[in-house]
Amino acid sequence: MGRGAQAQTQQMIDQQLAQQNAMNQQLYSSSQSLGSASANGYQNMLANPGYSNAQQSAITNLSQSALSSTFDALAQNASNRAARTRNSAGYGELLSGLAQTRGQQQANLAQQNQLAFADASRSDMHSAVSGLSGLYGTDSSLLGRAIGLPGQLLNASARNAQGSGFKIGFGPGGLSFGFNG
Repeated sequence: MGRGAQAQTQQMIDQQLAQQNAMNQQLYSSSQSLGSASANGYQNMLANPGYSNAQQSAITNLSQSALSSTFDALAQNASNRAARTRNSAGYGELLSGLAQTRGQQQANLAQQNQLAFADASRSDMHSAVSGLSGLYGTDSSLLGRAIGLPGQLLNASARNAQGSGFKIGFGPGGLSFGFNG
């Protein structure tokens, strides 16, 4: 190979290397920004788990109003029947029974709403801790204990992670893939 060909080959190698380094830098920057955005999202989810107060209020109001309209319709039917038959015998007792049942159903619905709010909060916390542990390549149980989450909240996720043979995460070097074991 002549000196001219050798210099040209070296120049082409250098050019290819520069292009590859530029592409690697671009990928690294993209993974850094994606990792940062993901971490911020998970941290926000961890700081504000579940429904907001406005969402909880809207859910409670809508579900209670739906229940109330059902009992209002039943009371209206009873009133119409009493007017149609011109016989009000048992009307007061029926309204009393409806009011009692309505109160019980409202209490049950309020309890169901509170359980749903707690479940949503726990689910968001679990998702956030699992996401953060995946981003930083740490054990979610250790991360959960470090931030004061009960162990039983994360045990199912830890068991699932151990059963899986494949891991994906973000670290200082960008996106990483690996196999357990």
